[in-house]
Amino acid sequence: MTGTAVVDHGRLLDAIGYEAELLVETSRAGGLGAVVPTCPGWTLGEVVRHVGDVHRAASQWLLRGEAPRRWRREPYPGQTVQSYLREGAEALCEVIAAREPSAPAATWWDGDPTIGFWCRRMAHETTVHRVDAERAAGVENSEIPHDIALDGIDEALLLWFGHRLPMLGVTATRPASVAVAAGGCRWIARMTPESTVAWRSTAGEVEGADAVVSGEPARVFLWLWGRQGPGAVTVTGDDDAAGQLWALLRLATR
Repeated sequence: MTGTAVVDHGRLLDAIGYEAELLVETSRAGGLGAVVPTCPGWTLGEVVRHVGDVHRAASQWLLRGEAPRRWRREPYPGQTVQSYLREGAEALCEVIAAREPSAPAATWWDGDPTIGFWCRRMAHETTVHRVDAERAAGVENSEIPHDIALDGIDEALLLWFGHRLPMLGVTATRPASVAVAAGGCRWIARMTPESTVAWRSTAGEVEGADAVVSGEPARVFLWLWGRQGPGAVTVTGDDDAAGQLWALLRLATR
């Protein structure tokens, strides 16, 4: 199973731009010193700078064909963090748009060594931290379109659960399989003390899972990223299995 996105890459590229702009505007409304409850120890200003950093890091992966040696940076003297974020997002979008999504690119996942990996990775990175910013600012969450959220669910399971956890050497405490269902799409996440794997599944596979997590795509997406609590989704079957999936993803995405 490769990491091919489940939504058109043009939609993901657009998402980088509009989510970055939402993050900029939210940071102005909330105050840069506001505490971010979903990112313990961070302020709103640090979240904005972090996203500006990761956009620049992605650009370096694409331009140099390797991981950047130094990806944490700071705004120029006198530059606001909002300007720093906007500048990085615009430059990243230009780099991505210059080549086809299927063009080869250096990434940190062998399952998707293409430009498209970075397009979807940065779209979801920016979206998740925009939600963080809104929580810090105390403003209503902006909508996450269903197709973007479904792609985010796919990435969370295939990349973070199925690839990142093995990279970290993190496994489950007991065997379990959890089906995730949203917007007519389905996935299976299987965890054991030896491995974690995930794949897009059929309805028949869902029936054999220990638990099923379901809900509106945006809610499921944010639940997988630890930005929604247990009540945001519906869990049928083994609650402990679903809780183990949530906890493992928190370790993978922190």
